[in-house]
Amino acid sequence: MSVERSVLCLVLGICLSLLFSGAALAAEIAGPEVALKENSIVVSSSLSLSEAELKDIRNGIPKEIIFHVDLFRVWPYWPDEFVLGAAFTKTLRCDPVKKEYVATSFDGMTLTEKRFSGCEPLAAWALRAPEFKLTNVSELAPDLYFVRVTAESRLRRLPPVINHLLFFVREKEFSVSKDSERFQAGGRK
Repeated sequence: MSVERSVLCLVLGICLSLLFSGAALAAEIAGPEVALKENSIVVSSSLSLSEAELKDIRNGIPKEIIFHVDLFRVWPYWPDEFVLGAAFTKTLRCDPVKKEYVATSFDGMTLTEKRFSGCEPLAAWALRAPEFKLTNVSELAPDLYFVRVTAESRLRRLPPVINHLLFFVREKEFSVSKDSERFQAGGRK
């Protein structure tokens, strides 16, 4: 009986160590930093990827990372209210054979394409969310607010019907989010 118990404890210990070691190496958001500049809410943030994900990019696997920047109003007894949001997509492509390192950024209106001399500068540019002007403070009601930044990477795009039928197939490689500190904003009454 004690041998079976020892084996069970060993298996559980190995499973837990693998689970927590994988969680420690996942993608992580730094920030978000929120500043009130010239009567506007300005947000900046960055994303750090695990070594395995960076290795995939270096080996030529393209990545598409979608950043969502959302403003929420804090309510004391109700769920927080979504006020407005914006999204932009960054695509990373490294081709070590051709020595092509290209990143694109698309915010819904403007497509920016940059070429780099290597994968490290490409990743440094693409994983940083630049200072982003979210909204004018005078358009908000005076209250407490916070900003949530979410970054996600898709493995594959499935058609909507197949996505519901094959619910066990992962569609996202990762999805992480982080909230800013709460801040007082608003100009009209």
